[in-house]
Amino acid sequence: MTATTSTEPKVPAPRGGSAGAADGRERVSAFWSLSRAMLLGMKRDRTATFFILLFPLVFLVFFGSVTKGSNTPHAKVAQVGAVKLFDSMQGEARTGLDKVLTITRTDDAAATLDKVRKGDYDAMITQGPDGRIELRYSAADQVRAGALQGIVDSVVQEANQAASEKPPAFVVEAQQVEDKSLKPIQFLTPGLLGWAIATGAVFGAALTLVNWRKSKVLRRLRLAPISAGTVVSSRILVSLLTAFLQTTVFLVVATSFFGLKLTGNWWLVLPLVACATLAFMSIGLLAGSVAKTEEAANGISQIIVLPMSFLSGSFFPMDGAPGWLQTVSKVMPLHYLVETAQSVLTRGGGVMDALPTMGGLLLFAAVLTGIAWKLFRWEDA
Repeated sequence: MTATTSTEPKVPAPRGGSAGAADGRERVSAFWSLSRAMLLGMKRDRTATFFILLFPLVFLVFFGSVTKGSNTPHAKVAQVGAVKLFDSMQGEARTGLDKVLTITRTDDAAATLDKVRKGDYDAMITQGPDGRIELRYSAADQVRAGALQGIVDSVVQEANQAASEKPPAFVVEAQQVEDKSLKPIQFLTPGLLGWAIATGAVFGAALTLVNWRKSKVLRRLRLAPISAGTVVSSRILVSLLTAFLQTTVFLVVATSFFGLKLTGNWWLVLPLVACATLAFMSIGLLAGSVAKTEEAANGISQIIVLPMSFLSGSFFPMDGAPGWLQTVSKVMPLHYLVETAQSVLTRGGGVMDALPTMGGLLLFAAVLTGIAWKLFRWEDA
């Protein structure tokens, strides 16, 4: 018999559990190596670090500074001549009035009225010989004008009641349902945090995917003994760490410098942010799968993120928007992130308030990731 040699590759015999354990250690090692490389790359890219971490914080500091202490309406009023209604007020009544009105005395009614038109004063108050109070105000700021009219009406009613020496027939007792220390920062922080999470996750995933494809990193990873799951999971870890860092910085700054009051279940924002990060990453993956250049990926991400930010209540409430616009808002995942973040951070919301949103965000992430997977390309065509 003649000996024959086979040209087929020899498959090593399985070595039992030790081989599986070794493969597992290699996968874990590859996972941590990739994650570390991504974190170091983001650290070196100062522009990306600024726009992902610091730029949203600039908005928080700006809006927080502008609205700090603005929970009480205040108006500048010019008093022309003697106004007995105001001049006779003393003690606590006068102190309360000075907290909401800055009253400046003048003598020239025509010149003062012109200053009201120009915006130097919010209103002008005069009193005629018959005792009639005349209020001339600017409607440029309708909120301030409405508050001003309410203040003057209240003062007049109290004066009339004191003059008649009769108790009021009806009394209204009004109390707000939230903590009386509630400030605009309670609404600003969840909204701006949601916008920051969405922006970082969408742009991070989209630009990274296009950049890796363009620089042939995806091609090298495809040829390397690393599974696609390891690459994706390492990217998810980096995005989650970035999102948690954003959340920590936002809450520390808002509570330390702008008086944010957190509720007992504020920690629920962490799993909420994790689910939201996966949802917005899926948007970035879809944009990165479709785009061929970084410019295109940036443009697609901007078209998605900017309208969603303004229509989801991140910067201002949508309660006064037309019905159709509110319906559009409720289609966007950022709407639910902002709404639920407000609930758990500042309105006492609990687990049952957060769970439906987290489930919806994860379902959204699964659907869009599936679509992105179908459109994914390792290399440019």
